[in-house]
Amino acid sequence: MDLARTQVSGRTRGAAARLGLLAVPVAFFAVFFAYPVAAIVSRGLKADGAWHLGRIGEVLAQSDVRHVLWFNTWQALVSTALTLLIALPGAYVFARLSFPGKQVLRAVVTVPFVLPTVVVGTAFLALVGRGGLLDELWGVRLDTTVWAILLAHVFFNYAVVVRTVGGMWAQLDPRQEEAARMLGASRAQAWRQVTLPALAPAVAAAALMVFLFTFTSFGVVQILGGPTFSTLEVEIYRQTSEIFDLSTAAVLTLIQFAAVGAILALHAWTVRRRETALRLVDPSVTARRPRGAGQWALLGGVLVTAALLLLLPLTVLVQRSLDAPGLGYYRALTREDGGVFLVPPIEAIGNSLSYAVAATLVAVVVGGLAAVALTRRDAGRFVRGFDALLMLPLGVSAVTVGFGFLIALDEPPLDLRSTWILVPLAQALVGVPFVVRTMLPVLRAVDTRLREAAAVLGASPWRVWREVDLPLVRRALLIAAGFAFAVSLGEFGATVFIARPDNPTLPVAVARLLGRPGELNYGQAMALSTILMVVCAVALLVLERLRTDRTGEF
Repeated sequence: MDLARTQVSGRTRGAAARLGLLAVPVAFFAVFFAYPVAAIVSRGLKADGAWHLGRIGEVLAQSDVRHVLWFNTWQALVSTALTLLIALPGAYVFARLSFPGKQVLRAVVTVPFVLPTVVVGTAFLALVGRGGLLDELWGVRLDTTVWAILLAHVFFNYAVVVRTVGGMWAQLDPRQEEAARMLGASRAQAWRQVTLPALAPAVAAAALMVFLFTFTSFGVVQILGGPTFSTLEVEIYRQTSEIFDLSTAAVLTLIQFAAVGAILALHAWTVRRRETALRLVDPSVTARRPRGAGQWALLGGVLVTAALLLLLPLTVLVQRSLDAPGLGYYRALTREDGGVFLVPPIEAIGNSLSYAVAATLVAVVVGGLAAVALTRRDAGRFVRGFDALLMLPLGVSAVTVGFGFLIALDEPPLDLRSTWILVPLAQALVGVPFVVRTMLPVLRAVDTRLREAAAVLGASPWRVWREVDLPLVRRALLIAAGFAFAVSLGEFGATVFIARPDNPTLPVAVARLLGRPGELNYGQAMALSTILMVVCAVALLVLERLRTDRTGEF
């Protein structure tokens, strides 16, 4: 009886401790996400103390707004379809085939995902824009066309499909398909009736994530779309910073918020299906060397796709940064120009690194506490609902968040507008979801009996975490920190509003250089983009060395 009472008391203390830990993430998101977004929406839809909800209908009745909504949805659907079509063969190759250099190729495939969207846009500008490689060779320009945007989106999201679907595919027992073949099914029938239904939840989850990232695309469309094409995010930026029409921006923010909420709800449902669909096997036993002409041809096709789609834009980016003799574009970064920048552009490197380190610390603390609180599968509705809310910063307009920071955080006790901490806080909002999604699967894999045994022996919740959980999740924690660092380094939508002219970040500096005419400005943008790409690639290679099969894909 005493033992049972002790176990119940331990579980009660553990649940109370988890709810206490959740207080910090809840407060963080309430103050630095919900409050700024609500402030800018309220500023746009309220006048003389009254709400003007009729403005929503007025905005939706505008033909240019309807065009933006149509293009935003259309390009996201087409981008998602193209990404699935091009990336699913790669998912199979990484899941089922074993070949030399596989780990290096996996890292190469993942590099585009952690690159800032500004770098992606710049790389494709060097490839398909005016004076780009295609323009020089064949006189073909694709910038300011929808094809440039679609290809850049496939480039950026290729790894989402390969890692998400390939991770599940590698764990499917191939003997199930072999059994169907022995019962008379053809190879196509066995794949369609056995493998495809098992992969469907992973494919759906990957498709929804790709749709989310392309639906909220900003940096890529801002650079490649020109004045012709505009997504919701780009239009919110234009209405906020150029036209100063906050009411239209508020309506567009609400529309994007509702759409993102629906997408995330669908994604959460597909992830739950994926987790409980079937029994999985060790992925190390399912990959074999290619057999037959078909598998070798498929491997060759994936290698060619990776070379043309992923490596070529980055190679052209580096080449364009070296066009000036004697590293002229890089040396120009060390000089003040007396124009947009109040400091030499090279200082953006140190600014970005210091901001990213601070943002990573915040994201790891907030995301780590949230992941620990969400570990219990029997958590209440509030806890499960907050799990879904943690993903909202990935889809809600970063432009709205950044401008909301300027409006909401300008009075005591939260007068942060003139402080350096404002930028890391905005970047941490994007990093927290990656920390949670990386740590949560590993924390849930920890045997709960270990925690219960420690609690029965009198260990406090903090000691249980320090001596049971932490040794098992230390590697996942380092990977989460790496992802938070990479995404913080490349955050652009919010930072473009709140980074001060004397402290620009790398993405902001690249965008400002691209917005100015002249070959020198263009070359400096290429040079800064190359530096940013190298830093992100190094961070990713470190993550690959730390990655474990039990760690979340993203």
